[in-house]
Amino acid sequence: MLRMRGKDFGFLLAFGLATLPAIAARLPALGVPLDLAAWFPLFFIFVVLPFVDALCGLDAANLDARELPRADASPYFRALPLLALPVWLCVLAYCVWQAQHLPLGPAGVLGWLLSAGILGGVLAITPAHELIHKSGALERFCGGVLLASVGYHGFKIEHVRGHHVHVATPLDSSTARLGESVYAFVPRSLRDNTRNAWRLEAQRLRQCGASAWSWRNEMLGWSLLWLALLLGFGVVLGPRAALFFLGAGLGASASLEIINYIEHYGLCRAQLAPGRYERVTHRHSWNASQRVSNWLLFNLQRHSDHHAHARKRYQVLTHHDDSPQLPAGYATMFLLALLPPLWRRVMDERVRRLADGAQVPG
Repeated sequence: MLRMRGKDFGFLLAFGLATLPAIAARLPALGVPLDLAAWFPLFFIFVVLPFVDALCGLDAANLDARELPRADASPYFRALPLLALPVWLCVLAYCVWQAQHLPLGPAGVLGWLLSAGILGGVLAITPAHELIHKSGALERFCGGVLLASVGYHGFKIEHVRGHHVHVATPLDSSTARLGESVYAFVPRSLRDNTRNAWRLEAQRLRQCGASAWSWRNEMLGWSLLWLALLLGFGVVLGPRAALFFLGAGLGASASLEIINYIEHYGLCRAQLAPGRYERVTHRHSWNASQRVSNWLLFNLQRHSDHHAHARKRYQVLTHHDDSPQLPAGYATMFLLALLPPLWRRVMDERVRRLADGAQVPG
């Protein structure tokens, strides 16, 4: 039997984020203006969380080799990403419903919409990222539902069959080039990754002797589910609810691509021959070891080991001291990415030092 450590329960904190919209809706009772309260989830994620990260420090500890098999098979760890599906659907429904009932002004609507989008990135796309890499049909299905709920279901296909194959090369739509701003990267990656997902699925079906428009086309199936959700919100709550659902999904998808920007900015694999690159290792993604952020994101910030061993479960991902290290957690780096001059001032020299073979501290 696996001996649970105190920090293993830290991953439950991710579900605490699901309470942020309800807290925001109650703040006016305490005297906070409603339009300001609508921004509370963003304030917590991008202001409070970085301070908590700084106070709680880094976690670079790895499991003992003897503990790995039992931790990998633990039902507790396997259940948490699956639990994200009902939790996120409840949060999504609540946010859409409240958007129709709260007397929000334009600033409040924007804050509520952005909050729903960012929470979609954390509570839907992050666990979906964990699930779609697994061999179990239930895990992959739940990952697909999570992604369809934010309208970015192509990620299920392109991320596994495209990004993980081509990461840190010019062929990858999710690897930002050195000097590329996040405002150029995000529209490009949203467009190209969706296009690549349709292309990869059509290619798979042709190899199986089936039509690209076959019922076996995953992109068609997930698109129908997304349309069903869109129509459901529109019929039950009205056109504004459908528009809010679309906007929240776009926000979640864009937040994912901003994280991709952070995770792979400027990193390149050596080209061995035309069209052939060195094997992906833990030195081809940016890593971050902030303890609390990794609890909230199912160890997503141990991204270097994830790319080296894509099927490893989040609880057994390894910290590597020689991986490229980000100077702060994802919440801080997210804000920094939105300010290209500051981002380049912090990150470009780190990329160049890595290219020259120098170790870059966090």
